[in-house]
Amino acid sequence: MTEESLAVPDREAESPFFRHADPLAALNRGMPLEDKLAAIHEALYAEFGFVDRISVAAYDAPTDMLKTFLASSPGKNDLVRYEARLADSPSLQDILRTGRPRMVDDLAIFHSGRHLHTRIIAEDGFRCSYTVPMLLDGTFWGFIFFNSRETCAMNESALCRLDVYAHLISSVITSEMLAVRLLAAAVKTAHDMVHYRDPETGAHIDRMSRYARLIAQHLAATGAASLDDSDIERIFQFAPLHDIGKLALPDRILLKPGPLSADEREEMQQHTVRGLEMINAIAHNFGLDHLDGLDLLRHIAESHHETIDGGGYPNGLHDREIPLEARIVAVADVFDALTSVRPYKPSWSNDQAFAWLRKLARTKFDEDCVDALIFNAAKVVEIQQQFREAAVPPAPTLA
Repeated sequence: MTEESLAVPDREAESPFFRHADPLAALNRGMPLEDKLAAIHEALYAEFGFVDRISVAAYDAPTDMLKTFLASSPGKNDLVRYEARLADSPSLQDILRTGRPRMVDDLAIFHSGRHLHTRIIAEDGFRCSYTVPMLLDGTFWGFIFFNSRETCAMNESALCRLDVYAHLISSVITSEMLAVRLLAAAVKTAHDMVHYRDPETGAHIDRMSRYARLIAQHLAATGAASLDDSDIERIFQFAPLHDIGKLALPDRILLKPGPLSADEREEMQQHTVRGLEMINAIAHNFGLDHLDGLDLLRHIAESHHETIDGGGYPNGLHDREIPLEARIVAVADVFDALTSVRPYKPSWSNDQAFAWLRKLARTKFDEDCVDALIFNAAKVVEIQQQFREAAVPPAPTLA
């Protein structure tokens, strides 16, 4: 049964049986998460006009990092592309420790706080806050924040209703996050099953995905690209899946110790096309065809070997014809490959790799993406220190 067939004919809509219009009917349709949150906020605002902002912070357990993810805030929204460690916020830690939401009737008590998000919320005029953890089967996914420009705006009756909306928002968002995680897990499982066919390591995946996020955050912050927090999070989540198409390569190509012949190189380059086909098949088989942001994954898998001068593959795209997410992943992936030790090569220093990328900017790599990574050189080092490579035997040297 299609969505159209579920629509009520006009003559029936006039019947007393259909006199009620569901204010959240929009959630039944496929739409981006930000639109779903806006629809929920609209329904909530009709009931409680004092809820001026709803925002969601996603949690990254390996780094203990809370990251801005979604927000519904009419007017300006200054708290974007922001992250902070949960360990540095005792007030939020208390929510998880007690297992209960937090109600702050007057945010003035935090005015002396040192965190940027505290200052931004105050400067935007918000005066009280209700914070609810997002939990799914006991797993912590992040926080939902309800903010008002009125102090002491939320009485016990209102909080009970906000709890219902909080569970609805949590359900909508965690189901989407779980779908993304399911897709990523399916691809990763397929990759792990043939782990020994490809020397790519888990540490490489951890590093390059975080380099991709650094680049995306910088491009958005400087206005070089239009990326919101959910786009940045999707790029971070999907970057590790860029080479899924390698699973389709035969051993004689993937494991060949010497240079590839022209025919073998052409066959190897088909891993980008195979990757797109595999992602489409996995998404279809798991019922995730309409997953928000799936096109970002498709573009990353297919186009991360395209080059600015049109000399890349599989489609010979030029410059801005190459999707931004693919340009980002290309720089992140190559940088980590250059700076990593492998049995067949020593590692380059960060400065050597930066210099090489800069030399090829505007011909092979996106110049803005290269500049973004170099600008964040200090954070690159932090990532390298946190996600170190397992010991690898040194590359052989010639006498």
